[in-house]
Amino acid sequence: MLTISAAEVDHALTFPGLVETLRTAFRDGAVQPVRHHHAVERPDGAASTLLLMPAWTDFHGAGGSTGGHIGVKIVTVSPDNNALGKPAVMGLYLLLNGATGEPEALIDGQRLTQWRTACASALAASYLAREDASRLLVVGAGALSPFLAKAHCAVRPIKSIRVWNRTLANAEKVAAELRVEGFEASAASDLDAEIGEADIISSATITTTPLIKGALLRPGTHVDLVGGFTPAMRESDDDAIARSRVYVDTRAGATKEAGDIVQPLASGVLKPDAIVADLHELARGQKKGRESAAEITLFKSVGAALEDLAAGIAVYRALKQRRL
Repeated sequence: MLTISAAEVDHALTFPGLVETLRTAFRDGAVQPVRHHHAVERPDGAASTLLLMPAWTDFHGAGGSTGGHIGVKIVTVSPDNNALGKPAVMGLYLLLNGATGEPEALIDGQRLTQWRTACASALAASYLAREDASRLLVVGAGALSPFLAKAHCAVRPIKSIRVWNRTLANAEKVAAELRVEGFEASAASDLDAEIGEADIISSATITTTPLIKGALLRPGTHVDLVGGFTPAMRESDDDAIARSRVYVDTRAGATKEAGDIVQPLASGVLKPDAIVADLHELARGQKKGRESAAEITLFKSVGAALEDLAAGIAVYRALKQRRL
């Protein structure tokens, strides 16, 4: 069994390559049982959450051609870790042989998640962002933000990246990291002004107060919402939903877990049939993406176990080949 570090994940993947891997995965499909949430109560401090995300090759469909794998992501969310100077989210990905159940790889789960999340957003943008989109606004300066910037640059001709965060110094750190890699990136202090100038807005925050105001969106903008992963979290307001053609990664996940979708559905701002498509339907050509240069599109992701499985297989195959 291979033990694969974050650095090895970085060496195994490319953004254009993983976008295409995910496109194939959403087209072919996989078996994705409902993810498991378990509260881990402790006598002192906030409870932790244990999250299990299983998936395996659909041997009855086109996905069986991948050779057969089972995978499960094991994640813990411990809110008190921030006070200890540790990430709140920890994780590992276990990849198994689909025929024998033999363990094949144990992969750094945080890095795998960063790659697959960013590339899922870029996959959506390949259908929903304008072909000439050149100005990217990244909202939030967490560990995911540089991955989102680089993934979007892999599918659209981005010339300018602006990074906004409540703490400007953190935005400047992310922008500096991107500049080192050759991107034209800078920090932004006025979020509302940046929203009105961006072609693509990629937001990865855990806010419960919407930051993306629909009234400020100009025609042709693509909004990519990544951060909110509970019904209470919301990055966009009702105006943003009402003005947009709305898409999701998976209907089952987004309509139950994503505040940006759950809350507008509950209030009636968004009707269930107004969710135009998910990534399965886009990848299979069953539904259309952007239909005009002027329309505003909005994509909400909450993550899918299929993405982890596809990315994990890609990492395993790349590194196994190099180690032979």
